[in-house]
Amino acid sequence: MFLPKDILAMGPKPNSKFAGVQMGVITYSFRSMPGNIDQLIDYCKTCGINAIELMGEPAEAFAGSPVPFGGGPGRGDNNAPKLSMQERNKLAKEWREAVSMDKFIELRKKLNKEGISVYAYKPNALNETSSDGEIEYAMKAAKALGATSVTVEIPAKATHSKRLGDFASKHKVYVGYHAHTQATDTAWDEALAQSPYNSLNLDCGHYIAAGGNNTKESLLALIEAKHERITSLHLKDRKNKTNGGANMPWGEGDTPIKEILTLLKTKKYKIPVSIELEYNIPAGSDAVKEVGKCLAYAKNMLS
Repeated sequence: MFLPKDILAMGPKPNSKFAGVQMGVITYSFRSMPGNIDQLIDYCKTCGINAIELMGEPAEAFAGSPVPFGGGPGRGDNNAPKLSMQERNKLAKEWREAVSMDKFIELRKKLNKEGISVYAYKPNALNETSSDGEIEYAMKAAKALGATSVTVEIPAKATHSKRLGDFASKHKVYVGYHAHTQATDTAWDEALAQSPYNSLNLDCGHYIAAGGNNTKESLLALIEAKHERITSLHLKDRKNKTNGGANMPWGEGDTPIKEILTLLKTKKYKIPVSIELEYNIPAGSDAVKEVGKCLAYAKNMLS
């Protein structure tokens, strides 16, 4: 069971669990808008979402990272010194290796007070170039936030998934590996064999967009076959490769959204589902409204 206790025990606040399926959102979906923690809380409450995959940057800003918070309109201090990527990485590394978990525990309590729980944490601290101290930080911060897993792109080198799996086993935090259109039914097999704490963060839209042997039927079969090793799903609607692969508003692409959600409901798989907003936001709308539309679509499919 991959849902944190914070979600399972949550009271009558935002509620995005429908027919036993926990719908959530990756906070990356709000990247086009100001995105500090208080703003993200407001967005989730407006949408009615009570569970999130939390990107690292807003959490680290809340916890006092010296790295200027950037990445979207209204984010951070426009008067902050402009740093090169090398300078940002050095500052972040030094801070992560020394930071106390107190502010992450405080953040968990702050979110829980608003009825929101974290099931996955995605800091930029799990790469091949990340130090052991940064990986330790990622695992500890995830636990402090109440998350079941951290998420990261699936490594090109098996030695790195082995390295992450060893840290994950030590801390009892799953590593959910995310794939784009390189996803195949066997893409995760080596990582899964390396550690019981290596898992899938399966992006259903990217899987479908890859085309070839990746079909609606094979995706559903993959979820069924690997459900005990899937710690979270990313859900978006994409055209398949033959149809151009574009990200589409939900219901207009080739991702079998209804079938995926029905499978989770019918089989009672306790896998949280992250709405990931990647299609173009229509004129006159914004990310919060579009995430709300995606959530309403999912609720309708589960009703």
